[in-house]
Amino acid sequence: QVQLVESGGGLVQAGGSLRLSCAASGRTFSSYAMGWFRQAPGKEREFVAGISRGGVNTYYADSVKGRFTISRDNANHAAYLQMNSLKPEDTAVYYCAAANWYGSRQRESWNYWGQGTQVTVSS
Repeated sequence: QVQLVESGGGLVQAGGSLRLSCAASGRTFSSYAMGWFRQAPGKEREFVAGISRGGVNTYYADSVKGRFTISRDNANHAAYLQMNSLKPEDTAVYYCAAANWYGSRQRESWNYWGQGTQVTVSS
């Protein structure tokens, strides 16, 4: 089992950048795929980005491709989401997620969730 804690959210102007971090507890961090989802008010939680257990493969939602970068540090049990060129429509609560072996773009394939961190992008 793994516990996830996000940090790094905040208020930023459109065009700015933020870096989210996800700290994971547990001894087998490298056995989990890691991902980020987000949920805006009144909307469903949606997939943002995912990274494979070894960090070789990454995949993104079309809406963030080219602007966001997911990465991980297995030695330090952490995952990150670098967000550049932020837009007001990126405003949401961002959740870190972990999946046993592999996580798809479907929310149901992810097994563990953090509590979320708010990102607000002003126009």
